This record gives sequence, structure tokens and C-alpha cells, in this order.
Amino acid sequence: MQIDTGLFDHMVLQRVGGNASDALVTGVCERDGEVRATVKKSGRTLSGWRGRAVGSVRDGRLRAMLKGIPAGGPYEISLEVADRSGMPFDRATVRDVLVGDVWLLGGQSNMEGCGLLAGQPPSHQMVRAFYMDDKWRVARDPLHNLWSAVDQVHADLCGGARPAPKTVIGAGPCLSFGLAMRQRTGVPQGLIACAHGGTSMSQWDPALKDRGGRSLYGAMVRRLAKNGGRVAGLIWYQGESDACDAATASLYTQRMKAFVEALRKDAGDPLLPVALVQIGRVVVWGAAEPWLSIQDQQRRLPETIRNCTVVPAIDLPLDDGIHISGRGQVVLGRRLAEAMDAMLRGSRAGRPPIALRGVAVERDPARGTANVRVDFENVVGRLVSDGRPVGFSVLDRNRVEQCFDVELRGSSALMRTGMSPGSASLCSVIYGPNTNPCCNVRDEAGRPLPVFGPISVGRPAARTGYIRELRVSMFHPSAGDLTELKHPPRAGTAKWTPRAFAGDFCDLHLDIAAKAPQDLVVYYACG
Repeated sequence: MQIDTGLFDHMVLQRVGGNASDALVTGVCERDGEVRATVKKSGRTLSGWRGRAVGSVRDGRLRAMLKGIPAGGPYEISLEVADRSGMPFDRATVRDVLVGDVWLLGGQSNMEGCGLLAGQPPSHQMVRAFYMDDKWRVARDPLHNLWSAVDQVHADLCGGARPAPKTVIGAGPCLSFGLAMRQRTGVPQGLIACAHGGTSMSQWDPALKDRGGRSLYGAMVRRLAKNGGRVAGLIWYQGESDACDAATASLYTQRMKAFVEALRKDAGDPLLPVALVQIGRVVVWGAAEPWLSIQDQQRRLPETIRNCTVVPAIDLPLDDGIHISGRGQVVLGRRLAEAMDAMLRGSRAGRPPIALRGVAVERDPARGTANVRVDFENVVGRLVSDGRPVGFSVLDRNRVEQCFDVELRGSSALMRTGMSPGSASLCSVIYGPNTNPCCNVRDEAGRPLPVFGPISVGRPAARTGYIRELRVSMFHPSAGDLTELKHPPRAGTAKWTPRAFAGDFCDLHLDIAAKAPQDLVVYYACG
């Protein structure tokens, strides 16, 4: 007997609604027959699990369902195949198996782990990892051992040769997440490592699944299937590679939606929970706008992807110009666990991440000038900061800063300006206005605000519905006078392209700047 999928030494089986396993096991066997299972814990056979019929071998293919093994362990699971007379003729035993929650880990380098290894939390026997060599072991950083990866894509992305083992760096959020989830749920945790540094959403395209282990998505789905096809959810940290230019950044939301939709289909769970990280700071970068666009699109993903939660990383320290430090990754893992647990169990687990509620303009009663008020929800206690609150920016139409002071009031931040209320209504507000901002506002539980914006101040609520996915035409010669512009060209000549915009302005200024000083016109269409 050879087991191909669903049951291996040291693995974690995904529990289901009854807090017990429902695991599919497949393999091959030389003769057909009935498959029976015996499950032991600490040398004692579990009630009802001595020689239980769980499947069959037909035409040499073994298929069995291990349904009802309680969460916990470790278990010793023996499978035997018996002939029609009931006589066993083949047997396999798998040891040190746990039942709990299993998580897919995906994204790029900050998920793979590039923080310093010093200061990482100790491992726990009930937190395991399915390393990239297709072996289950107790989880220890670095979890993403690319140098031993089975899937060829991880060598191809490194120029055809696998990288050297990591000895100094390699800390990511995954171990801390698993440890925190075990503490929160009381059940074992399994982590399936799938990330690879420097990768973009186009490289994670589900359309490449048919390449199998030569694509990132194909490799992830292969590893999912090898472990029975069931997981509790996805933990995701990616977006830096899509923040290099405006055109790529503009496609982020639709690519992320397509990725999650495909993964949920392949995992057999239309509401597979997703917890992702909003990209944080970067020290050496190009234009800030694409980076800020990715951050704001990530913040808004729960509005378009159900069962999705996003945590900030803007406040965390770095170990180099772009990678969260090893100690920061410990904090981030706990932050992801809190957000995932709150999404799954509601208020019993705590509050979701802080979210933007709305933006409004108020007249200052003493000075008559405008104050811009930003309201937040899910705040624990009140908003606080170490020293003067920093990170907020109010920009006028010429992108000139107008905020000279910030006051924190409960779950709100009040930005004082010298403008009239009418002029302030034409401004935009941002939290984290560049690629390397100082953002020090948090709630009394130490949870930071998300980066957001630019958001128009004039609307009474930041979540007012607005069309952000449009068709955009190619650039056409302008008439030179707006009064003489004609109707857009017919569909056949306009060459419409779908675009998703991070903000309500549907901003094409980077595209237009690239064609300056030509006098051009572009058309937008919806529907």
C-alpha cells in the first residue's frame, strides 16, 4: 500500500464542523479490497476506531474517509486492506498525526520571511508546518525552505538554481500566527508554506494552474490537494511587487478577487476565510502613488471579498529597506491571528481590525475655520499616540498640506486647518502619505490605524458607493476646445480597456504625464 494524499507522519488534519476530522486519503494498492482504520492515542484505541470500515481499493486505487477523529492528538492511524473473506493482506501505519486547523501561507518575501531569526518565539509540538520539501515537522523559522522545495517554480524564480539555506534571516509572521491561533482555539495548527519573495499577482495568476509545480498557484493547489484538499483559510502578504507602476497597481483589486475566487473553488469552500496584510513601509522606492494605491485597495478588499480581513503593518520596524523585522513579524503574526479569530468567532474572540468609518468637515467654534474629522470603528478604548499624533495629512487641490495640528478624541481624529469649511470640502485626507511615513496612532490595545487615502473630504462618509471599475479608451487627439469635443468614437475604434481605480477620482495623471506635452483626450465608460 502507498498513500499519496491526505495522511502523513506528523501532519495536521483539518477539523470540520463537528470539531473532528473529515479527511480524504488516496493511494494505490496491488489488490482490491475493503479499507479499515484503527486509531490509537497514547497506545489506546479510540472508541469505535478498531478496524472501522473507511473505504475501498478498486482497480488498484485506494480511497478512504477518516471522518470523526476528534480534534487533538497525537494519533497513530493504521490502514489495512482486507479481501472478501475479511483477511487483511496489506497494512500501513502513520504516526504522530494531529487534528486541528490548517492554513495556506502565500505571498512574497514578507510572508516567506526575511526578518532576523534572533528573538523568535519557541516552537510548540502542537504547531506543525508542511515545509517546501513536502514533509511535516514541528514549525520553526524559516518555514519557507526554498532550498529544498519540491516544486520547480521555486528554482525557476531563482534563475534555475535553488537558493542557499537561510541561517541569519528567515523570520516571517507564520510561526507567531500558528502559536497564537493554537492558544486562542485550543487545537493543533498546521501551516502549509507556499510563499516566494519578489513575486507579483501576475505570477500568482490562477490561469497558470495547469503548469502544476512550475507555477506558484499550481504549486499551492498541488500542496493543498496532497494534504487532503481541506484548509481553515488563507494567510496572505503580498503587494509590494505590484506597487512599481500605476498601470500594474490599478489591476490589483481585480487580480486579487480572481485569485481568491479561484482558490475558494479549488479548496471546495466558497467562503474560505482570508486574512491579509496591508503592505507597510519601504525606504527606497520610486513613485509613491502606486504604493499608496495598493495600500488603499487592500484596505478596501473586505468591501468586495466576503470573509476577508486586513491588518496593518505600517507601525512595525524593518530589518532592511522593505522587510518587517524579526521581532515585528512576531507582532504581525499575533495581529493576523486576532483578526482571523474575530472574523471566525465574532465578538467572543475580540474586535476586528480598526476600520475607517467616515470623513466630515466641521466648523471650529472658536476660529470659524475648518476641522476635518476622521471617524473609526472597532477601536478598543480610545485612540492614543506617543507624543504628537502624526501620520495624517490634509491636502488641497494643489496637493499642499493644510493640516497644522491633530487631536485625538475617542474613536476620532480631528485635523485643524486654516481653511474655510467650503475650501476644506475640496481637500483630500490621507493617513500614511508617503512610502516611509511615521504613523503612531493606535488604540488602547496597541492596534494601529490602517493606511488610507487619498479620500475626498467633501463627502459625508468614506464608504459612499462609487464606481471604481471603468472602461478607459485609448488616448485620442484633442479638439483643443472642450466646447468642440465630439461624442466618443465608436466602440470598434475607441479600444476600450478595463481599469480598476483605487480612489474615486479615477486618476490617470501618471499615464497622461507619460505623453506630455501632447494635447489629448481620453474617454471613460461604465456598464
